[in-house]
Amino acid sequence: MTDKILYEGKAKVVFATDDPNVVRLYYKDDATAFNGVKKGTIDGKGYYNNAISEILFKLIEEAGVPTQLIERTSEREMLAHTLKMIPLEVVVRNVAAGSASKRLGIPEGTPFKRPTLEFFYKDDDLGDPLVNEYHIFNLMEISSEDLELLGIYTFKVNDAVRPFLLERGIRLIDFKVEYGYDNEGRIRLGDELSPDSCRFWDAETNEKMDKDRFRRDLGDIEAFYAEVLRRVSNPPA
Repeated sequence: MTDKILYEGKAKVVFATDDPNVVRLYYKDDATAFNGVKKGTIDGKGYYNNAISEILFKLIEEAGVPTQLIERTSEREMLAHTLKMIPLEVVVRNVAAGSASKRLGIPEGTPFKRPTLEFFYKDDDLGDPLVNEYHIFNLMEISSEDLELLGIYTFKVNDAVRPFLLERGIRLIDFKVEYGYDNEGRIRLGDELSPDSCRFWDAETNEKMDKDRFRRDLGDIEAFYAEVLRRVSNPPA
């Protein structure tokens, strides 16, 4: 087991292993918002996000979307396929919230008539701007077929995760995913799928159960992350 750090981000550390096709991901308790302007710590966040991501990644794999997950090896770590990440955040919105509400002038909580796909260029210095396919082809090397596949995969994620969560009393408002190429050139979903990267609302009360509690100083952050894990770990009520 090596301790060589390949990359350290806001939420995770990527370690090398003895196999160049495999990395070790360590999930941190560090929390950031607004492109790193707001910083803090959420006790236990790394544990919750690692466990929730494992459950949802397995669900997504069953729906036909390849993921980075190989296996979760501890409370805060998983082994994952080595990926060359595509510098895009791919977002699906089912309900207007956050920046989409402000940008489009739609009251938060308004359902979209159909799930809506957006792409954001990953660049902290630029604030991760919203881009369309014409921008993307000018900003990076990606084929039309691969860009289309990102959209297909992301809608499949929505189709799998949304009803799974609703059965457990959670509304999937929106979510962000990231993809990369493995060492054989196959696109896989990477990063994580957790309360950090998704908006989860209680299906009965619409209470926020995600990182918006940190962004908006709503309190009880750890309790809601723990509650999301409890619900996704158990069969529907």
